[in-house]
Amino acid sequence: MSQTTQTAGDGTADTVTLIDNRTGKKLDLPILKGSTGPDVIDIRKLYGATGCFTYDPGFTSTASCDSAITYIDGDEGVLLHRGYPIDQLADSSDFMEVCYLLLHGELPNAAQKKEFEATITRHTMVHEQLTQFYRGFRRDAHPMAVMCGVVGALSAFYHDSTDINDPKQRMIASHRLIAKLPTIAAMAYKYSVGQPFMYPRNDLGYAENFLYMTFGVPCEPYKVNPVIAKAMDKIFILHADHEQNASTSTVRLAGSSGANPFACIAAGIASLWGPAHGGANEAVLKMLEEIKTVDRIPEFIARAKDKNDNFRLMGFGHRVYKNYDPRAKVMQQTCKEVLAELGIKDDPLLDIAVELERIALSDPYFIEKKLYPNVDFYSGIILKAIGFPTSMFTVLFALARTVGWISQWQEMIKDPGQKIGRPRQLYMGHTPRDFVPVEKRG
Repeated sequence: MSQTTQTAGDGTADTVTLIDNRTGKKLDLPILKGSTGPDVIDIRKLYGATGCFTYDPGFTSTASCDSAITYIDGDEGVLLHRGYPIDQLADSSDFMEVCYLLLHGELPNAAQKKEFEATITRHTMVHEQLTQFYRGFRRDAHPMAVMCGVVGALSAFYHDSTDINDPKQRMIASHRLIAKLPTIAAMAYKYSVGQPFMYPRNDLGYAENFLYMTFGVPCEPYKVNPVIAKAMDKIFILHADHEQNASTSTVRLAGSSGANPFACIAAGIASLWGPAHGGANEAVLKMLEEIKTVDRIPEFIARAKDKNDNFRLMGFGHRVYKNYDPRAKVMQQTCKEVLAELGIKDDPLLDIAVELERIALSDPYFIEKKLYPNVDFYSGIILKAIGFPTSMFTVLFALARTVGWISQWQEMIKDPGQKIGRPRQLYMGHTPRDFVPVEKRG
């Protein structure tokens, strides 16, 4: 395969020439250039010209769409939302502003920000009948199971925002999902602990409102700690979107069939539930519980270095970032602020986490392999310190990621070139054979 420059009537275009060694036939495939990052080879005409598909399990070398929302350079540790570095957004912005940015492409001015926040606030309540859904779940049901069911059911209550061909309805659905996910998530928690639901308050900000609905009770006033609210807001920002990952691709794939936005987001939640994706920070806490005490850390470090041992240190390294996860740098500082504010000094699991972090940042083995603590490592520690059970960690991830999912869904719907997702396969099964009646089978 060779790269050439082809002169066309409309200018100069780069191509890759593919030679089919079976026939000697040559095929020029256009190279598409993005605003930044790797170029892509346009293979849409490949099957028609050669009768062959490409083979790429996990789609790790395949661009499924073009997007202007999020850009990641894993080698350099870069994460941009609409061109803005994630650390700048986390330090200088707030989650509502980032939501507007992802949805609309630009940061809002003061008037736009005020109107957007008011719109989201007006949509935070859920239909009263929806609260009855929770009673159909067992008390010990995983909150993510509840989230899948309840979010999927939203389409049964909000018929006026399911027409995907109506831009106004699409935006109303987007606002509803961003606004109602904290309420639905808080209710999932309250149901699991047997406490009454807390209704949202219009005088509180997004993160404050979620903390109030989660930890407040009717019998006494609940004052939201501003340090914790700020940390929660940063966690939401850092998890708002992450390009074409498993759950985002799931939302796009579901949406490509014309499914309503509530069903698409429920599909994303189901995908996120997997421990290899959204459940990673929950896995971090389970790992810390397995280690149990600080003095056992060397034993587990040795196991992690042993290729023949199945044990893996969770929360270290990242399949995308081959450098320090840019979100982890922000989360590391937030973690210190939260632990200092709460005065937590003698929690065994947090002691283990702190020592693991120290080792990972100083041990040549971890440095050489770039196994730095990632965002899941720090977020798990923060959420535990705040008081969330591990079963709620992925729920919070889903809450934050909803704006990314719905922004990606909106972008896909507006793309005139989008088609229903239909991945191909390399078939390895039986060739055609005749049916044999049961009495003649050996």
